[in-house]
Amino acid sequence: MHPRNKNRGRYDLDALIKAVPELDDYITPNKAGQPSVNFSDPQAVRLLNTALLHHYYGIKYWEIPEKNLCPPIPGRADYIHHIADLLGASNYGNIPKGDKITCIDIGMGASCIYPIIGVVEYGWNFIGSEVNLKAITSAQQIVENNPILKGKVECKLQENAKDFFYGIIDRKEKFDLSICNPPFHSSVKEAQKGTRRKVKNLSGIKERKPTQNFSGVSHEMIYEGGELRFITNMIRESKKFAAHCFWFSTLVSKKSNLNGVYKALDKVNAVEVKTIEMGTSNKASRIVAWTFLSKEVQHRWRELKWNDRKPKNTKNL
Repeated sequence: MHPRNKNRGRYDLDALIKAVPELDDYITPNKAGQPSVNFSDPQAVRLLNTALLHHYYGIKYWEIPEKNLCPPIPGRADYIHHIADLLGASNYGNIPKGDKITCIDIGMGASCIYPIIGVVEYGWNFIGSEVNLKAITSAQQIVENNPILKGKVECKLQENAKDFFYGIIDRKEKFDLSICNPPFHSSVKEAQKGTRRKVKNLSGIKERKPTQNFSGVSHEMIYEGGELRFITNMIRESKKFAAHCFWFSTLVSKKSNLNGVYKALDKVNAVEVKTIEMGTSNKASRIVAWTFLSKEVQHRWRELKWNDRKPKNTKNL
């Protein structure tokens, strides 16, 4: 995991149970006989996330509908830290922090997880988009009930499920980052198969109709054509907003999809493409980031927006 990830080591279960006492009911011995969270149980995962956010991030209120995706906090934090490093690499090695940075989270989810981590760790501003009104309502409640998030996170309903940036980005606005954790299944059948495999790996039990341990409603996990089609559609639309965002990015869960992603980026003439490996030996993933900005435009963006060096004429940014 990333060196700045708060959960690189073993969980401090005593501290987490103190934060959320109910978690204690879901602590069981693992194969080595050591106390561990029962990761095959969705409620255990939900309580673990609540405790992690409370203890490490100061989030006192975090409630999401039972059917919505309950994300693993350490993996989500890794994305934010790696993308922060990408910004730093574009800024003489210094990660820009605070209100200077605005990030768009495509498909924020009911959990509001990426904005939470980005605000707490780096003070960035976020716009989170969602196609599902219930997810927007949930995320908004999380923002309103945590003072640290107020004024830092704006939740926007994406009214057209086929769009990514249209309806979210105003033509006069500039954004420094876009992030996305795409749906990775192409059908309900594929999602159920993946759930059975995951539950068997976690519990050793083979179930015909297991409960998804990280929950998730269909729009969060399923997209016609799967992860690759989702990403290629997003790449195609990003070209229309080439001058409005410094770095576009997305997670790519399936390594086999990388060639298709690179081909899509080549078709839209991305100026620069970065692939950032992340994850553990058990769960490898990667971030693909791209920009349409020339080195000259990147330099102006950096000087005007991140480093507060304001020349008289800024309209060429």
